[in-house]
Amino acid sequence: MAQRIAIVGAGLIGSALAFQLARRGAQVTVIEAGLPGQAASGRSFGWLNASFFADEDHFRLRMSGMEAWRRLKADLPELSIRWPGALWWEEQGEALQDMRRKLGSLGYPVDHLNRSDLKRRLPDFADLPDEALGFPAEGVAETGQVVGQLLMAAQALGARVMAGVEVTDLIESNSKLIGVRTNHGIIGADQVILAAGTGSSQLMSTVGLSLPMLRRPGVILQTSPLPQVLSQIVVAPDLELRQDSSGHLILPAAAAHQSDASETVPNIAELAEAAEKRLQRYLPDIAIKWDQVTLAMRPVPKDGLPVIGATQTKGLYLAVMHSGATLAAITAEIATQEILDDVRAPLLRPYRPERF
Repeated sequence: MAQRIAIVGAGLIGSALAFQLARRGAQVTVIEAGLPGQAASGRSFGWLNASFFADEDHFRLRMSGMEAWRRLKADLPELSIRWPGALWWEEQGEALQDMRRKLGSLGYPVDHLNRSDLKRRLPDFADLPDEALGFPAEGVAETGQVVGQLLMAAQALGARVMAGVEVTDLIESNSKLIGVRTNHGIIGADQVILAAGTGSSQLMSTVGLSLPMLRRPGVILQTSPLPQVLSQIVVAPDLELRQDSSGHLILPAAAAHQSDASETVPNIAELAEAAEKRLQRYLPDIAIKWDQVTLAMRPVPKDGLPVIGATQTKGLYLAVMHSGATLAAITAEIATQEILDDVRAPLLRPYRPERF
């Protein structure tokens, strides 16, 4: 008999899990308090990379994440995912060379670029450095669109999606979860997967478990549509930037988004104006005006690393992390195997919930 699996959260992680589990024959119900892909997943920069990592284990996980997206894209060609590569000059001098050596030693594709190389690739840019690194394997996901595409593919395989329904409690009986309580009734399940981002902590507390989280607001800026000014991701000391298929420039408002440890957001309009001015310095001949800014709480566990795996409460599996953009596809692949085949993947050993 097919397992009944309730997935709490319809972001990138939850939607990728829904697809992988449904195609293995599980009876999947996805429950989302808001609208699918409209929380942190839909307000993401969408950069798929392994050039930003905490340690070698984390690098391997992120590399596996990129490879998993390529497999998923081959299965679902409609996914809004591209692989334009990235241009990186966040640091210069010896620090840049250290980055080049470190990534090269790990087998990551890296190109060493000079100012002339950059000028050819970024003809509209000013204030270019003497050297930069190119990461040709890196990609971009239009995350909100990808959530919808994955859920549609999962629904075609029999998955069900409940939007606007809030899970309020996990229901436990004889030390095993038997389902979830929502504000519109109880949903029974053989397995519950928490992929609810920052909301996962409160739900775990209903069965006496703890998931400490950091407070990490993220602000993403979008400009009015422009002619194409760049085809790759750009990572400068005070800017991370890409352009979407509609011509919008997309950038985090924080100067160093991936390592941003801010716990509060100042005046959001002032933050957006400051980001626009930084962008204008790089594109002085382009008329730039921001037209949208979005704020979301990024789901960052206390040690900054993903939390993935079965918990001590039987029938409860946890999948909470930043960055879900890079890690959603590999998390879904591995979690599906662990839940349906009762295995434990060595790749996830450093990221198990029991470390808390």
